[in-house]
Amino acid sequence: MEQIASKNGRQRSELEVSKFWIQGAALVMAIGFAIMGFLALRTYTDAMPQPEKVENSQGEVVFTSADITSGQQIFLRRGLQQYGSIMGHGGYLGPDFTADYLRRSSDFVLDDLKKSGIQDPQGALVDMMRTNRYDKSTGVLEFTPQQTEAFGSLEGHYAAYFGAPTTKYGLIPNAITDSADIHDLTSFFAWTAWAASAERPGHDYSYTNNWPAEPLVDNVPTADIIVWSALSLVMLLAATGVLFGLYGRWSQKMGWQHSEEAPALSFRQPGEVEVTPAQSATAWFFFVVAILFLGQAVLGAAIEHYRAELSSFFGLDLARILPFNLARTWHVQLSLLWTAASFLAAGIFLAPYISGREPKRQHWLAYGLLGALAIVIAGSMVGEALSIFGVEAAEGSPFWDQQWEYLDLPRVWQTLLVIGLFLWITIIYRGIHARLKTEHRFNLPWLFFYAGLAIPAFYAVGELAGTQTHLTVAEFWRFWVVHLWVEDFLELFTTVMVAYIFVMLGVVHRKIAMQIILLDVILYSLGGVVGTMHHLYFSGTPVEHMALGAFFSVLEVIPLTFLTIEAWSFLQLGSRQESRSSAPFPHRWAVMFLVAVGFWNFLGAGVFGFLINLPIISYYEIGTALTANHAHAAMMGVYGMLGVGLALFALRYLIPAERWPDKLAKLSFWSLNIGLAWMTFATLLPLGVIQLWHSINDSYYEARTLAFITQPGNAILEWLRMPGDIIFIGGGVLPFLWITWLGVRYRIKGTTYEVPIESLFVEVQPVATAGGDAAKPAATYGSDDRRGDEPEDDEGRPNGGT
Repeated sequence: MEQIASKNGRQRSELEVSKFWIQGAALVMAIGFAIMGFLALRTYTDAMPQPEKVENSQGEVVFTSADITSGQQIFLRRGLQQYGSIMGHGGYLGPDFTADYLRRSSDFVLDDLKKSGIQDPQGALVDMMRTNRYDKSTGVLEFTPQQTEAFGSLEGHYAAYFGAPTTKYGLIPNAITDSADIHDLTSFFAWTAWAASAERPGHDYSYTNNWPAEPLVDNVPTADIIVWSALSLVMLLAATGVLFGLYGRWSQKMGWQHSEEAPALSFRQPGEVEVTPAQSATAWFFFVVAILFLGQAVLGAAIEHYRAELSSFFGLDLARILPFNLARTWHVQLSLLWTAASFLAAGIFLAPYISGREPKRQHWLAYGLLGALAIVIAGSMVGEALSIFGVEAAEGSPFWDQQWEYLDLPRVWQTLLVIGLFLWITIIYRGIHARLKTEHRFNLPWLFFYAGLAIPAFYAVGELAGTQTHLTVAEFWRFWVVHLWVEDFLELFTTVMVAYIFVMLGVVHRKIAMQIILLDVILYSLGGVVGTMHHLYFSGTPVEHMALGAFFSVLEVIPLTFLTIEAWSFLQLGSRQESRSSAPFPHRWAVMFLVAVGFWNFLGAGVFGFLINLPIISYYEIGTALTANHAHAAMMGVYGMLGVGLALFALRYLIPAERWPDKLAKLSFWSLNIGLAWMTFATLLPLGVIQLWHSINDSYYEARTLAFITQPGNAILEWLRMPGDIIFIGGGVLPFLWITWLGVRYRIKGTTYEVPIESLFVEVQPVATAGGDAAKPAATYGSDDRRGDEPEDDEGRPNGGT
């Protein structure tokens, strides 16, 4: 390989792909984040206003900005966003409190107008609710007498709802009884309902683009919602045509399948592959991952049971000890934590095969990271429980105060998690530093490092969404984590790791792997960066967020469609080489999980995501079972399957070959996929379609009520999910847990600091004899054998290990 000199005199390899790949990826990302910068500015300058005071017609204060902020903090602290939703975002058992307040206050005002004998009470209601009485210069919002009386009436309603002495709503008994807390909560709900009906200055629609669909106040889809939905479809059709045109033109020159020209290999079998101490330490990571996975799955089943049988869990009043909002908080948090932990462990495991060496005491850093993650997970779960149960000491505490959905970790634990993620990338950098010094800064090892660095960097953005932050601004930054971190940069790290694994197995050339990675960067960034805004259509942002979010988010379907083309190649790569090799392919089930990732990426993230992303669909659908359908199929189907697949890949080398339970790996694969398909197609998808129909035909408020969810026909659909949950947990999670336990109990102890670079295979090459005839095949490492700096012993001699 040709070398170029670096500034410090060391030799670096040349860039292995055309520089236009790098320029294209950089240009697309630069444009995407430039647009996001513009949208961030517009979020701060033109979000729905939070009034300093709300007064009645006599100038008396109804509530203040401080009351709104306090109500928002109570809403988050008591886990109510994991129970119901606000402006469409949150849990799915309780109501959407924006729509709930808007409907109830409108009913109250309409009844009062009818009693007054006014000729057109409906028209008067629409005029009252849509007229914007906010004075920007003074920061004062004026409520009419009827709106003021409705506020007082609803204070009583929410006092009875949250102060119910039973668990009939899925909350703990007497969840919130303090009158000041009820006042502030009602203020928060009232503010969002006002923004949902009062017209934005200079426009004929509300601050939320007329969301929710509410006929009483003439909230109907705007022209922007319809037009941008139509234009998005046109954009999707055009982009799909371009994709397949380009694929037809260059499919033979790049892609996984191009590697079928690779030479015959002999796969190095488990037991033959050297294991370092840090790699051995990852067995404990994967065991913890499996425990968290089991906890998350069991909590998911409990959450589902609330929707099937609210008042009883097979005779047990479960909500007294595990209310719905606490179960969902832990369920959501664990889904992120166990998949992320699997990625962290896989990164640590792959690092020695990238650099060819492992620094001394690297395993102690790995164990330290695992311990830190355990402390963060335990601390955050305890804090969330204390917060939801209303323990007085937890109120306002950075250790125990719960935050926004998906960022529920109290602030101290959230910050420590960010620090832990940066510690992880430091461990990775330390492990591959020697290799990085010899590589061009955009070659495969550096792409691995850059993709890993993006994980802590973009998770840290969530720190900008505090409990006191304006709702619209907090939603903007929160979805940088929920969407950009999860759906873009974790996708990127996924692609890099999968590509690197195939390079290490010898079934994909490094150049091909780099092209695939950079192509995915371009495709994901085209839609994924600005497409983040599809979450903010109705969050009080100006209309350009919806226009750009809709237009770009449809492009997210393109790389996911591309993955379906490549998924079959994943399956064929190992078997193709196995047919040429004298040794069996050792990673059948790990690769099968990668195939599942491709399938669920297309179905869960692509089809189910596209189903709810169009503005006109999202307008009626947001916060229904269709959202949960997309979330389950995409999160578990993509990141969950990948997390299990990465664990099986590593454990295949950590568990002695004679103890490897191949049948359990097979059982886990099929059970997880069948169970996930069961819960989506038997329950979530049909229930979501029914909710969507009722939202369009009746109103969004009706489709989100507890009475609608628990009616007999819908309850049957909820019960139908039980067989899928049993298959998923019993046949999928438990065998995986047992495999990880075998990894801990029988793991091969790391005794070497030196391993072959990127080489889990041996290339079989004929060696010519003096007479010109081919002799016995000689085994050579199938990639560049540069090791970087070798570790030294205490006397300065090279320490080659075993």
